[in-house]
Amino acid sequence: MKNKNSLFADISLLLVAVIWGSGFVVTKNALDHITPYYLLACRFMISSILMLIVFFKRVKKVKLEDLKAGFIIGIFLFGGFATQTVGLKYTTAGKQAFITATNVVMVPFIYWGISKKKPDIYEVIAAILCFVGIGILSFESNLQFGYGEFLTFICAIFFALHISAIGYFAKDHDPVLLSIIQMFVAGILSIIFVLIFESNVESITKDSIFPILYLSIFSTLIAFLIQNVAQKYTSSTHAAIILSLEALFGGIMSLIFLKEPFTLRFLIGSLSIFISIITTETKWAFFKGNNK
Repeated sequence: MKNKNSLFADISLLLVAVIWGSGFVVTKNALDHITPYYLLACRFMISSILMLIVFFKRVKKVKLEDLKAGFIIGIFLFGGFATQTVGLKYTTAGKQAFITATNVVMVPFIYWGISKKKPDIYEVIAAILCFVGIGILSFESNLQFGYGEFLTFICAIFFALHISAIGYFAKDHDPVLLSIIQMFVAGILSIIFVLIFESNVESITKDSIFPILYLSIFSTLIAFLIQNVAQKYTSSTHAAIILSLEALFGGIMSLIFLKEPFTLRFLIGSLSIFISIITTETKWAFFKGNNK
């Protein structure tokens, strides 16, 4: 049963990675019609309200400990998306997808510090391989980050903290409640940032409605609900490795829909990430034979 739950969790997290990969393309297009914090405010408030309606009976059972955990996770969630969304105005969707995925190399050590659960050697090797692949894909020949790349790297730190916090709290709290609270916190913070930095923003245009609904329902409500439930049955490091595939899916979708160029570096970096996934998933058991 434990193995079945773990497999289900892995498949679920892979679906989340596909959804988030598509989110880079949708967000890049949305920023042509709406400002970053306004987009985030709509995204998170719509998601949290829908979840409140669907899971109202659970919300009535919320405890102070749930609110505290959800508040902490929500701060990390907002920090990640705020820096990511603003950063996307100054870099390409494909490059951002892979820089964001650097959170995979941070999670084992952050979670180690939180829970004292030391990552095994395969998780460490997989994280390093994934980081190398991301580096190959993300850096230019002069090895410099622009403003957009810098903000995206900060977002990766926030997302590493977010994944680690979910892994720490999900074992003892209702994942649905955590999802609702974190999205509501992120929505409130987004509204505050709209009032401070985008107070002269115009009304929502017709062209921004689809991106807002897609990001609210699929990339936020459905994806984060799946993530919170799935992380009850797998480790934070394992989850981070699988979720890092959003970089691969985001890169592929950017090639297809945004016409970003395909290069040998893209291929090599993608293979490095794929090998890191194989490492954490199988721990290279097929090289060890069928020892009983």
